[in-house]
Amino acid sequence: MIKNRIKEYRAKHGMKQEDLAKLTGVRRETIGNLEKGKYNPSLVLAWNIAKVFQISIEEIFTVEE
Repeated sequence: MIKNRIKEYRAKHGMKQEDLAKLTGVRRETIGNLEKGKYNPSLVLAWNIAKVFQISIEEIFTVEE
């Protein structure tokens, strides 16, 4: 299972789900589903999200068994 800290980083940057969605080229619902753990991102989307926050993918996404 992939866990993430998207909501935490959005809050730090004063961003809404819609803002992050626009910056990464996905729908707001996709960001919401990622935050709730209902959806695992593609590698490209994970990369793009990390790039927006200027952090490594590993800082925002972790894999738990």
